Amino acid sequence: MYRLLFLDWDDTLGDWGTSALLAQRDIYEKHRFSEFFPSFEAYYKAYDEHNAWLWQQYGKGLITKDFLSRDFTLYPLVQAMGGGEMLMQSPALQRLADEVCEEFLALTNHYARLFPGTEEVMERLAKKFDLVLVSNGYTEVQYQKIEESGLKHYFLEIVLSEEAGVNKPDQRFFEIALERTNCKLQAQGKQPVTKQDILLIGDGYGSDIEGAKAFGIDQMWLCHQEKDWQDASRPATYKIRHLSEALTILGC
Repeated sequence: MYRLLFLDWDDTLGDWGTSALLAQRDIYEKHRFSEFFPSFEAYYKAYDEHNAWLWQQYGKGLITKDFLSRDFTLYPLVQAMGGGEMLMQSPALQRLADEVCEEFLALTNHYARLFPGTEEVMERLAKKFDLVLVSNGYTEVQYQKIEESGLKHYFLEIVLSEEAGVNKPDQRFFEIALERTNCKLQAQGKQPVTKQDILLIGDGYGSDIEGAKAFGIDQMWLCHQEKDWQDASRPATYKIRHLSEALTILGC
């Protein structure tokens, strides 16, 4: 049976979707993006789709953090304005995109929240397993959310991609996470874990589930969308709809 759980943060423990929605609504109103988009819903859809693609590229190491930070606003805005390389290279629009990124990160922390019941789940999991946080999120943003969430004391170790120097699903990320975990366990007088002792719980199929599979550890996929739950072409060791279901599966 498992001894240790690797846990993702955004959209697994923390409700990133809601905090991002609220943050972008503030940005939409402050910067009067209604001049370029027919509605907030149209703006958010453009942001959300492009941002998801950017994070996939970032996870694969194909783009930098700086590129992601600017482009999640710049690209949708330029497309809404008619597109074109000249607009993408506009210093004024680039400055605006940088400003929006800074505001967005601050606002997502302001609106940060856990999914209902997360603290109870963590408390029960921590009684049976050692817990390690594994996240691709920006270091300065993630640490603030973790500190303010009240969950930090549950984690044996926190492994963030910026500090590790590589992102999920890269196998080096998981190797670093395992090495750091075993250092902490041995410092506490505990036996080190092997891959067979670890289960990863996360919502991202590419970054979490496929990464864990390739590394050789079991996976529990938190499916927020019904289409993911029904998708037989993307299997995982376990699939759950709500984090609390992990308690039953793991005997907590």
